[in-house]
Order: sequence, then C-alpha cells, then structure tokens
Amino acid sequence: MVSDNSYVECLVSSKASPLFVVLKVVSLILAILSFLSSLLLGSLVGMILAIAFGAAYYFVSLNASIEFEYQYCDKEITVDKILNKSRRKNIGKFDVGKIEAMAPSRSYHLDEYKNRTYKALDFSSRIKDQQPDPTYTIYYDGKEKIVIEPSKEFVEAVRNVAPRKVFFD
Repeated sequence: MVSDNSYVECLVSSKASPLFVVLKVVSLILAILSFLSSLLLGSLVGMILAIAFGAAYYFVSLNASIEFEYQYCDKEITVDKILNKSRRKNIGKFDVGKIEAMAPSRSYHLDEYKNRTYKALDFSSRIKDQQPDPTYTIYYDGKEKIVIEPSKEFVEAVRNVAPRKVFFD
C-alpha cells in the first residue's frame, strides 16, 4: 500500500496568555458596567465607554483563542493562524528546499545553529515542560528559527522531500 504524502495538515491549539485572559474578563465587566450606568443615568459618555470596552473585548477575545494550522503541499510548508476559531490569517510560506535543518527542539543535530542569531518564530502550543517535547525547530534560509509542533505524518512528509535535512532522533 502506497501512502500519498503530497498533502498533510496539522492543527495545534496555542495556550492563551494569562494577560489576555485577564484583559478579556476586565473589558467585559467594564463594558457591562458602562452600559448599565448609561441606562440608569442617561449618560452619553457611559454609552460611548460601553461601545469602546465592547470593542476592546472583541479584539482581546480574538487573540485569547489562537490555533496554528500547518500544511505541507508540494515542497512548501504553509502556516496559518486561526483567531477565535473564526478568522484565518496566513502567517507564512516556507519552501522545503531552503530549510537548513529540521529536528526535535532538543536534538543534538541543531547544536551547530545554537550560537547564531536568527529571527525566532514560535508557532507551537507554548505549553512548557511537556514530556516528551513535541516541538520541532526549523532553521530556515539562514534567517529564521521556526518552532512548530507537527504530527508524525507531517514530519515524515517533509523528510520524504529533504531526507538529509530532517531528523527524528
């Protein structure tokens, strides 16, 4: 049986920052209090504040629930950011041919890249101290260090195209 790995996708939920959780609750409470005070006092300022806090709640809640979707198709890795399970934003496309190395984040294969300066991009779940560590680090085009949390099928599909650059350890 032949497996077709020309298209693989993987979805990872990211842990919300505690700051966003607190801002979400505070902005909702302030929006409700402002709205109630504008109704009781008949104040236009209270209604404007209620609208402003409602808008703040909307934008904070978008960033409080984030998922990353990785897609591998035809020698290209695409990363999308899904906000609040409703809005999708394309973050980047990465050509597999420009990957310098891809390995588990704690791999000895990545030791030669540790002392170099790269732009760090973290598209993982951001959950610390998971055992075993599910993250993979990609050093891309001499400029970027990309941290992702792919499935085994995703890594195998990329390895089929670039076997000397992808490591399982």
